Amino acid sequence: MAVWALGINHTTAPLDLRGRFAFALDQIGPSLQALRQALNQPPEAAILSTCNRTEIYCAGQTLEIAPTLNWLAHCGGVTADELRSHTYALESGQAARHAFRVASGLDSMVLGEPQILGQMKDAVRVAEQAGALGSTLNQLFQRSFAVAKEVRSTTEIGSHSISMAAAAVRLAGKLFEDLHEVRILFVGAGEMIEMAGTHFAAKNPKAMAIANRSLDRGEKLAARFGAEAMRLADLPDRLHEFDVVISCTASTLPLIGLGAVERALKTRKHRPMFMVDLAVPRDIEPQVKDLPDVYLYTVDDLAKVVQTGQASRQAAVAQAEVIIDAGVQNFMHWMDQRDPRTGIVPLIQQLNSQTDEWRATEMARARKALARGDSMDSVLEALSRGLTQKLLHGALAELHAGDAQSRERASHAIQQFFLRKER
Repeated sequence: MAVWALGINHTTAPLDLRGRFAFALDQIGPSLQALRQALNQPPEAAILSTCNRTEIYCAGQTLEIAPTLNWLAHCGGVTADELRSHTYALESGQAARHAFRVASGLDSMVLGEPQILGQMKDAVRVAEQAGALGSTLNQLFQRSFAVAKEVRSTTEIGSHSISMAAAAVRLAGKLFEDLHEVRILFVGAGEMIEMAGTHFAAKNPKAMAIANRSLDRGEKLAARFGAEAMRLADLPDRLHEFDVVISCTASTLPLIGLGAVERALKTRKHRPMFMVDLAVPRDIEPQVKDLPDVYLYTVDDLAKVVQTGQASRQAAVAQAEVIIDAGVQNFMHWMDQRDPRTGIVPLIQQLNSQTDEWRATEMARARKALARGDSMDSVLEALSRGLTQKLLHGALAELHAGDAQSRERASHAIQQFFLRKER
């Protein structure tokens, strides 16, 4: 069985390119079906898509990295050659190591951040619902979760880490002297907006509002923070009211355009606006950053802020890597056991199949004897003798055949298998 991973992330691809390969959670199921049909042998598959990465994990009879790359390139509307320079392709133990590091937060922009683990679990759940998850990938991901749990519970990898939401608050505090006097608009109502809302609410801003496509979902989140809920359609007309705009939706097109921001600035008499676009693809048109009174940050712009304190956690990283090494070794051992060429599991399956066949044959013979009226004792005697003869036939044949060296090897094996004393 071959295992491989293909992906792009914040270290290999710019934001706008990553945006072309973002999959919303409800798109992953159909995309998995399309991927499996595109490959030569439909493999096990899972897709992990976040603001920092899009990764495809597969397991199949043969390694199919190139077809996987071709499929992903087609999804993003680029050529395979254009995409190849921004991707990483890993197989076997390296693919497992990468999955374990991702789950543990070691491959994240925010070292040790916990959100990625939940996102991986969502990806596995969707793959399972789509019928794309088999025993190999299931083992890979379940072991990833176990390794991540051990890393987080036995190391300091997540201590003092600065989240994207906390970084946004820190930057806003540098622009505005007093956050108590600012009005904040959150666009979206997902997990990232919920985190951002929690951090900003702790600063007791003057007002908060949540604009969301689903007003009901927006109202529920707004109630938690004592904020106003508004319709997404009302955003262009009310944008000028807010000093801070934090956006993170699953929209495939920008929701806040250059023209809308220009009109808002004119109404605000060019008072500054602080905007954070945490979405991939972008929610805010990139040209907005060029406006003189706007301070626009993307997830990549926040990278330097969230790196703060990582040096002090390098000892924890080293401890985590040791745990991951052990996890990789255990997973590869599990894989080796199932290798039809060298593994013991196929041999065990063959033994079970053979003994089941012998048992069925002797049971059928016993039933016929009982139907003929033979005594129970004679039937049981014949049944036990028949099974014993079938079990010993191969061993006895080896003892009587071949040269002296072959018989000696057979003798040692038979003594170990059949004549060892119970402890």
